[in-house]
Amino acid sequence: MKILVTGGAGYIGSVLVPLLLSRGHKVTVIDNFMYGQTSLLDCCSNESFSIIRGDVRNTDLLKEQLLQVDAIIPLACLTGAPLCDRDPVGARQINYEAVHFIAEHKSRDQRLIFPCTNSGYGVGQEGIFCDENTPMRPISLYGRLKVELDSYLLDRGDCITFRFATVFGISPRMRLDLLVNDFVYRAVVDRTVVLFEAHFKRNYLHVRDAARAFIHALDNYDSMVGEAYNVGLSEANLSKQELCEAIQKQLPQFRYVVSEIGKDPDQRNYIVSNNKIESTGFCPEFGLERGIEELIKGFQIIRRNQFSNI
Repeated sequence: MKILVTGGAGYIGSVLVPLLLSRGHKVTVIDNFMYGQTSLLDCCSNESFSIIRGDVRNTDLLKEQLLQVDAIIPLACLTGAPLCDRDPVGARQINYEAVHFIAEHKSRDQRLIFPCTNSGYGVGQEGIFCDENTPMRPISLYGRLKVELDSYLLDRGDCITFRFATVFGISPRMRLDLLVNDFVYRAVVDRTVVLFEAHFKRNYLHVRDAARAFIHALDNYDSMVGEAYNVGLSEANLSKQELCEAIQKQLPQFRYVVSEIGKDPDQRNYIVSNNKIESTGFCPEFGLERGIEELIKGFQIIRRNQFSNI
């Protein structure tokens, strides 16, 4: 299969692209390398790999590449609320308009798998799991753009959307601004963290399982098309304090302080059901404990000023 991956040198893409190549697919990546990352160098010796240094706002480039592929995975994105708030025009152009353009110009038989986010659930109800029928109430521009696209693509009926949990784990294009990665880094380097609204919960997913979800969708496209799927670790609907307790099991010297005052600017608070995608045969392979273990190793190598989206 010939696959176009936009933003393929990013956090998820730099794990996904080698996986696609290992399964015999031909992969073309479009990326503007805005962070100066070198995450796909190991792929360059593979004859099935093509790389284009370009911008997804270039519609002529997108049109040209759409003529040559069987599937599209649009990962190019200004990811996260802080980055989108700093550049709202760019966020709409990249996060919404570019994917909308791809959907409008692809043929009906071309596969499109869109990475949405379960942060679109915003603030859930205590003790009630958000499933794919739960109303989406995003609380940031980043979330709103993702949810708008999710709705539009589902109305088309010829795409798959994934509502990803908060991703964690080591990637060749690392990010330290993601919650688990951030907390483990602080535990390794600073040995302490202050928690605001420590009871706030969310769901988590290892980056390698995020990549595996795309493989699963490509392999089962006909039975999954036209639907949204929450993708996360069912055993990892955890509060920030529970996350810290899990980290502390592997780093006993780590201490966290629960602040009784102060407010977290990220007000997401919800628990998520992943039963729908699990019913299709997908099961995550990388648990939170394993992810924390690999992050501890990785943070012997890297430091914060190298890797962030903030």
